[in-house]
Amino acid sequence: MARPTAQELIVNVEEHAMWHDMFVIQGPVAEKVLRTVLVYALVAVLVRATGKRGLTGLNNLDVVVMILLSNVVQNAIIGDDVSVTGGAIGAGTLVAVNALLNRASLASPLFAKIFDGVETRVIDHGAIVDRAMRRVGLRPATLDHAVRQQNGDDVGQVETGVLEPGGQLVLTLKSSEQGATKADVERLAAQLARIEAALDGGSTTQQTRQQTT
Repeated sequence: MARPTAQELIVNVEEHAMWHDMFVIQGPVAEKVLRTVLVYALVAVLVRATGKRGLTGLNNLDVVVMILLSNVVQNAIIGDDVSVTGGAIGAGTLVAVNALLNRASLASPLFAKIFDGVETRVIDHGAIVDRAMRRVGLRPATLDHAVRQQNGDDVGQVETGVLEPGGQLVLTLKSSEQGATKADVERLAAQLARIEAALDGGSTTQQTRQQTT
């Protein structure tokens, strides 16, 4: 049986090193899980502190910060580990923590209030609440756009405007500014039908009396 040559030995060692670097974890698994949880909590607190509500509240500068933030915290999550297994552990921990927090928010209103926040009224009786707008980082142009989407022309036509924890902006137009619904049209048609029936009945009665006379 022929012995492997020096070149073959070098190739085998390199292949072994490649697979070792790819899948063998560098450092304890518990450390990677703990790093991931701590970084997740830190980023969540920072995002909540900015007052942003979901992706709809992000502007161009916010997107730049989020991209840079992902690069900044990358090493804090996995450290010097560049293995696929280490990355899989970090990714799995992120998904698991996020899923647990979402389920906890659904199960506990208090938990949801702490982590998701509460709704914020940004328009009250047709007037913009400036203090609330500054706190949630919302621009007047965003309100104007939302009003136009509901067929309004001005913020003064809005009775209340509420920014939900998920980032949705819910506007309620004043009663005088709301368009007629299908139910309103049907109700009006029914009233007109009753009036016509009453008029026809009165006209028939009057004709009968005249003929009798």
